[in-house]
Amino acid sequence: MSEPVYPINPDTLLIDPDVARKAAAGMAQTYQNAQPYPHAGFDDFLPLAVVERVREEVRNLPEPETVFSRPQENLKTSYLPERLPNYTKNVFYALNSRPFILFLETLSGIEGLIPDPYFSGGGIHKVANGGHLDIHADFNHHGKMNLERRLNVLIYLNRDWKKEYGGTFEIWDGGMTEKVREFVPLFNRMVCFSTSSESWHGNPEKVDHPDAEPRMSIALYYYTATWNDARASHSTLFRPRPGTDDRPDESRGKYDLRTLAKDILPPILYRRLKGARR
Repeated sequence: MSEPVYPINPDTLLIDPDVARKAAAGMAQTYQNAQPYPHAGFDDFLPLAVVERVREEVRNLPEPETVFSRPQENLKTSYLPERLPNYTKNVFYALNSRPFILFLETLSGIEGLIPDPYFSGGGIHKVANGGHLDIHADFNHHGKMNLERRLNVLIYLNRDWKKEYGGTFEIWDGGMTEKVREFVPLFNRMVCFSTSSESWHGNPEKVDHPDAEPRMSIALYYYTATWNDARASHSTLFRPRPGTDDRPDESRGKYDLRTLAKDILPPILYRRLKGARR
């Protein structure tokens, strides 16, 4: 059995901050130099006992907070940590704590990362058989805390998953001309990537497990206090893959118009326009 990349104590969920930094140091250059944007995948990420216990606890979930049912994302649900069993809830808190932030800062080179105490959009993600999430760039602004989104962490909970079961995580180039890399959502595999309005990614191939098992993951997002009024906030932006029947995103045009308005209008006029629309 391989040693875990992030050797947190399975019982206490604690780790020494220096150990956390050291765990990331040897992988930082590979992560930061990855194309088309910084990213990496890590197998055997957490101690096996941690993910096995989480997987067992989330086999029976409460009613979801969020249900997605539209052409771009379908049969996808999410569950906030505070409504989950205690051990799983505490895993999320451990991954929002200082040692893990230091791990991520060392890995990514991004200083001043801020975890999200509200877990906006995060939690346990579940995609049922037939479900998918098309290629997209994530929302870029945490409105409640006025922060810029910078980093995503996904840890997969799928036992004995095979590529033919669908749900593979894909990374696409900036022009949406080709898939650059992919990660099958294997048990205890972690994928981390830096986010921007051009970090195109998703799991567009429908989940098709022979026993109707869903695709499940832990999802957390991290931010920096670098947002300013010169930026245009947007929700999730979807882009169709070439040669597919993926549906284009109707909100993309609205975002482009907002960006154009911000670029050409004096700041005082843009703020007034933005306030009038509200």
